[in-house]
Amino acid sequence: MQRAIEVEYWVVDQDGALTTPDTLTEYSEYVEEEFVYPQVELKTPPCETYSELKSTFINQLYELLSKADELDKTLVPLGTPINSRSIEIRPSDRTRIQQRMLGDNFDYAKHCAGTHLHFEQQNVTDQLNVLASLDPALGLLNSSPYFQGNRIANGARTYIYRNKCYEYFPLHGQLWEYVNTVGQWERQLDRLFESFKKESMKRGIDEETIDASFSPIDVVWTPIRLRDEMPTIEWRSADTSLPSQILRLAKDVGAIMWQVNHTEVRIEGNRGEVTDDRITIPEFDAVLDYVESAIHDGVESPDLTDYLKRMGFNVQEYEPLTQKIDGREYIDRNEAREIRLQYGELLKRDVDQLVQN
Repeated sequence: MQRAIEVEYWVVDQDGALTTPDTLTEYSEYVEEEFVYPQVELKTPPCETYSELKSTFINQLYELLSKADELDKTLVPLGTPINSRSIEIRPSDRTRIQQRMLGDNFDYAKHCAGTHLHFEQQNVTDQLNVLASLDPALGLLNSSPYFQGNRIANGARTYIYRNKCYEYFPLHGQLWEYVNTVGQWERQLDRLFESFKKESMKRGIDEETIDASFSPIDVVWTPIRLRDEMPTIEWRSADTSLPSQILRLAKDVGAIMWQVNHTEVRIEGNRGEVTDDRITIPEFDAVLDYVESAIHDGVESPDLTDYLKRMGFNVQEYEPLTQKIDGREYIDRNEAREIRLQYGELLKRDVDQLVQN
């Protein structure tokens, strides 16, 4: 089963202030600009095995960090920048339309950096439902409890992205219920695209511009998306974090995705469990309860950690960065710059250890 990783990183200067990547995105086709200036995204190519994915990701990241050093820039693996001045958006019709649609709420998206795991589409209906049931695993990689200096939740990125950015368009940004067929998922996309287009035209955007910027496949920013590339199912729930943590998550989720294609998937009760001969996922309302625990309490929630263990995660091997950063109700901008530099250095050490091992 092919798989891939995409990770967004903040770019800061030697003082820890957010800055532009400049030429950092020009040396490789796998490093791209993001819709906000002080962020880059690293993408691996499709890999057949976890071992190949691990070595590819580590080598790419090592090279990216080396290029950043040459430019006196540091990459930061945090879900939010903690506290910062205004973040500028790269101008495009796509972002202009989103700003018109979401209003001030679109500003929340500018403060989010996440990890995206891709898995080859195989038994797609079961894959969609199982990945939805695994959404609470986002708590394993929570890497910032702060938004603009204020403590928001154990996973601040997920909270502001789902509850604030898409507050008035929940189906465009929040977790969808289980489906019975892929066709059901695709019809939902078509409906949302048409409603998005209709609302955009009401706000003065012409139809031609909308059609050039969006399609049913990319009009939503939900935690799970079907993508044409490979083609894959993209799982977008987790924060950016240290690569050792991301790889651990990719391994655990990947093992469950492999099992989806070799065993029975059943929806039943509120506990959930992965065994050798069956994957039992909870009723969707129970999943939402676990998701709330993941956002607000993270791995400090016994109910959440018990659930994730039953679903096949080695919870004790994870060390969410939020636990190291948390502890104050407010962090000012000077302190935030220091934290960004601290975790930029931690990222480099983590990569060095992975390279040596």
